[in-house]
Amino acid sequence: MAPSFSDIVEEARLSARALLDYGDSFFNPTVRLGVTGLSRAGKTVFITALIHGLTRGGRFPVFEPYASGRIAGARLEPQPDDAVPRFDYENHVRTLIEERRWPNSTTDISELRLVIDYQRQSGADRTLTIDIVDYPGEWLLDLPLLNRSFEQWSAESLALSREGPRATLAAPWHEHLKTLQPQSRENEQATLAAAKLFTDYLRACRDERFAMSLLPPGRFLMPGNLAGSPALTFAPLDVAIDGAAPDGSLWAMMRRRYEAYKDVVVRPFFRDHFARLDRQIVLVDALAAFNAGPEALHDLEAALAGILDCFRIGRSTILSSLFRPRIDRILFAATKADHLHHSSHDRLEAVLRRAAAKAANRAEYAGAAIDVVALSAVRATREAMVTRGREKLPSILGTPAPGETANGEAFDGETEVATFPGDLPADPEELFKGGFRGLSSMPSDGADFRFLRFRPPLLERTGKDEPALPHIRLDRALQFLIGDRLQ
Repeated sequence: MAPSFSDIVEEARLSARALLDYGDSFFNPTVRLGVTGLSRAGKTVFITALIHGLTRGGRFPVFEPYASGRIAGARLEPQPDDAVPRFDYENHVRTLIEERRWPNSTTDISELRLVIDYQRQSGADRTLTIDIVDYPGEWLLDLPLLNRSFEQWSAESLALSREGPRATLAAPWHEHLKTLQPQSRENEQATLAAAKLFTDYLRACRDERFAMSLLPPGRFLMPGNLAGSPALTFAPLDVAIDGAAPDGSLWAMMRRRYEAYKDVVVRPFFRDHFARLDRQIVLVDALAAFNAGPEALHDLEAALAGILDCFRIGRSTILSSLFRPRIDRILFAATKADHLHHSSHDRLEAVLRRAAAKAANRAEYAGAAIDVVALSAVRATREAMVTRGREKLPSILGTPAPGETANGEAFDGETEVATFPGDLPADPEELFKGGFRGLSSMPSDGADFRFLRFRPPLLERTGKDEPALPHIRLDRALQFLIGDRLQ
């Protein structure tokens, strides 16, 4: 699509903001780190553990500036963006350590500034400011809407809703869709009903039994203060991609509200936050996709490709920093690695690498550095060998969350159990080809993979400071994301 006048104006505003940011960074070196992920991927836990480890003395042997002692300390400072909520770090730490609960999921954008005092390899003392921007991955998947008309989005959404398990979940919405006449007079009640049924379909797709990832528009599942507004009250229609909507018609009404959604929700997010990022980590709950089955894995693959399409990627230069900032490092992280024995961690990485392959190839061609890691920002389990008959099984020990069940047994949230999580296949293609049974097609106890949810670990406090949070490869993530900026 040819750029419109509004697109040209938007680019000019972005360039002006980039120039202002560059001026600030010239005197105060700053990295804007975006942290995102799809539902229940662990964004809040990741940020909390990162800050806690750097400010309270975590164990990061792979993070070279920290392990070598060149980092003198790290501290929180007031964030620079007065209109963005502050990431509630202190309450999240209290929830993890004292209450042994996982913090609530990200439903809005938030930000936190971390300042690191360090010594360069040359011996000079310096500071690096890390502005951490936390935002829901569902918002990221909205960005392609900026280049799609209402008719194109409708056609894509309908085609997707007629595939695999989505078709069953979308049945009530599809039935209502048959009653709508796009060229008839606009009808508020019919629109409200369509928007509700469409949202119900999106919400059902996100359920753990199906764990679908492609669910735009993202604000339909987390409306915030826009709940009930016209900008969130529309739905796809079965109309021709190149058709014209009659004035005053239901079609014109839906198109107008779709455009309002882009103006009110998507463009401000892109302009004020997303387009200013330097580095990005995308957290992925791959285990949820394993649980659900092959359809969920293919949906995840498409979502990761869509996410990479949104990024302005490439090698960062002075010119690009001045006028068109680029993300030059992207890390894909498979979270909850502690739900598997370490012998399967390489296989977990291989599955995520396979899911992100198409997207990563394009990013690397553009000059951006890409990596994949299996990690747990807060490790909730320990490992042990459990004897079963003559076999010794590599197992994990942890406290399942209240209400979790396995083999007909319900857990109370207090009892530690040993469980054998199973081995992931050596060839990730087996998972994508449908050679196993997921929750979308089997009862819980009949699925080939069924991962329990564990509570955060019980930690012993020594002295006044909070104990260090155990992790898996959080230091490797830090080394990739900011290690080069601390040389």
